[in-house]
Amino acid sequence: MADVNRGNRPLSPHLTVYRPQLNSITSILVRITGNALLVAALLIVWWLLAAASGPAYFAMVDGLITSVLGDLIMLGSVLALWYHALGGVRHLIWDAGYGLDVDTADKMGWGMIIGSVALTFLTVIAI
Repeated sequence: MADVNRGNRPLSPHLTVYRPQLNSITSILVRITGNALLVAALLIVWWLLAAASGPAYFAMVDGLITSVLGDLIMLGSVLALWYHALGGVRHLIWDAGYGLDVDTADKMGWGMIIGSVALTFLTVIAI
C-alpha cells in the first residue's frame, strides 16, 4: 500500500466530530421501538397462553402483567406502538417524494415525538 501522508485527520466521521441530528435519532428510535414491540407481543402471547393453561398459572402471570412494573411496560409498549406507527406514516410520506427537505423532515420528527406522547395519553385515558 502506498505511504500517503493523510495528515492528522480521521479517515471517516467519528463520534467526536459527528453531531446527531433529529432525523437520525428518530430513525434509530423507530428501529428500537420495533424490537420493543416484539417483546411486548411475546408478553401478551404469554398472558394468553397462561389463560388457556389453567387458573393457577393464569393468576400468577396476570399478577405479573398487571403489577406496577407490568403496567409501566404496557404503557411503554403503547408509546412504542404509536411512535412506530407514526414513523411508518413518515416513511410513507417520504416514499411518495414529499417532505424530504431538512425543515419539513425536522417538523415531521417533532410531530412523531409529540404525536406519540399525545396519542399515548389519549389511549390511556380512553381505556
